[in-house]
Amino acid sequence: MIRWCMTILMIWTTATLAVDVQPLEIGEQAPDFSLMGVDSSMYSLQDFKKSDVLVIIFTANHCPTAQAYEDRMIQLTDDYSRDKVAVVAISSNYPSALRLDELAYSDLGDNFKEMQIRAEDKGYNFPYLYDGDTQETALAYGPQATPHVFIFDSDRKLRYQGRFDDTENPYVEPKQKDTRNAIQALLAGEPVPVKSTKVFGCSMKWKDKVDWVKQSNAEWKAKPVGVELIDSSKVAELARNDSENLLLVNVWATWCGPCVVEFPELVKMYRIYSGRDFDMVTISADKPEST
Repeated sequence: MIRWCMTILMIWTTATLAVDVQPLEIGEQAPDFSLMGVDSSMYSLQDFKKSDVLVIIFTANHCPTAQAYEDRMIQLTDDYSRDKVAVVAISSNYPSALRLDELAYSDLGDNFKEMQIRAEDKGYNFPYLYDGDTQETALAYGPQATPHVFIFDSDRKLRYQGRFDDTENPYVEPKQKDTRNAIQALLAGEPVPVKSTKVFGCSMKWKDKVDWVKQSNAEWKAKPVGVELIDSSKVAELARNDSENLLLVNVWATWCGPCVVEFPELVKMYRIYSGRDFDMVTISADKPEST
């Protein structure tokens, strides 16, 4: 007999916005900031004083919606590079406030080192700044989700805030190009046609959402673990994988040092991807009477 240990755990929790933050009002002055960029340089509003239009986008590595806009942000920067338009991206998520299951569509989290990796991999052509430790800039600007766009005129007064455009699908042409429309209007000296829109994307990871992460971890640890005995015919059935899900089968034993060392990483992997079409089964080669 071979021991078959299968754990299928799902955590469903609800949460509200951690702090009551509202976006800047149209016409308000851009708050100054002093933030480290992924190039290890410090940036403030003064660094963009020569630009007639300043576009600040609050974004995040882990967020699939933000990822869907990365290429459009790069293209936007290229298209307006000769028009004195500065594009700046800011990540304000507190890295420790990110639950494991929120990484299900990302290869990277939201800490500064991972921001540097993302910027290099994607070839960001705009400054990518980190605000996650203090979140002072986010608290001043009031992003509601990632991505959230704020566009300022030459006097650094807010003229547009909201979504980048009306679709996150990179293969669908947007019907409402809100960010580009606002930039075009400002460059032409005309009023911005649509000044505010609702945003969609991933919630901001404010510092006090760390308690939410701790609660999630506690709920996970409290879940029961199911253990069953399995024979060779059942193993063959597993190998066929008649489900539509991706199935990971891990064979291990408590007397196998490397197996024990890597097991926590497998648990982490399952916690990340269990909300998707993914199953994991662990098969222990230990003798039942020895455990």
